[in-house]
Amino acid sequence: MSNKRRRRERVSQRLPLVRLQRLSLLDYPGRLCAKALVPGCNFRCPYCRNADIVLRHQNMETIPEREVLDLLYRNRGFLGGFCLGGGEPTLHYGLLTFLYKVKSLGHLVKLDTNGSRPRRLKKLMEERVVDYVSLGVKAPFKRYNEVAGIKVDVDSVEQSIKLLRKGGVDHEFRTTVVPGLLDGDDLMEIAQTLVGSKRYVIQQFRPGRTLSPEYIDVKPYSGNELRGFRDLVAPYFAECNLRL
Repeated sequence: MSNKRRRRERVSQRLPLVRLQRLSLLDYPGRLCAKALVPGCNFRCPYCRNADIVLRHQNMETIPEREVLDLLYRNRGFLGGFCLGGGEPTLHYGLLTFLYKVKSLGHLVKLDTNGSRPRRLKKLMEERVVDYVSLGVKAPFKRYNEVAGIKVDVDSVEQSIKLLRKGGVDHEFRTTVVPGLLDGDDLMEIAQTLVGSKRYVIQQFRPGRTLSPEYIDVKPYSGNELRGFRDLVAPYFAECNLRL
């Protein structure tokens, strides 16, 4: 193999990072963390607020890995963890190598994923480079294509759910509840699918620069409505929380 080809392959294995939040109080339950986002996603959820990362990431300026690793090194005694989201992190070949580096600094790692790549998720769990996984369950399985905005291999999502339920990695399943798209009946179907799971999170939808203009001005469910949803499905889980 030529030196030029080796260099090209090393570059392709780097994890692209396009956004860095140096301090988050919300993304890692119970911990202060830094959070980075990767570009690209294989879903097209119409309510997604990261339309630029999903649709227009090809020409986005990337953040060097070293900048993120330096931040984590300097704040080892302050930050309690690191969260990686997107986009969809498991689409990228450089994910495992990057998380090895983060773990070498002594940080706990939380991964946000849509669960569409169970084999890659399994590898991350086996290599012990993730300490907490947040898997977004978009809808009842029969409505997944509609809510995810694209044809989804639902069997792969189910495999990821089973991996987390049977594995030893701390985790949560979460659903963003969008008025006009999901309601209490949908949450009940999801709860029946996930019954007995350790933790379920009902996440409030936030309007803004959504992928589909149709959802830019949609009024979110009120706090009282979300609490009603939580009370409805809480008996199915060991723990059921709201994320407002």
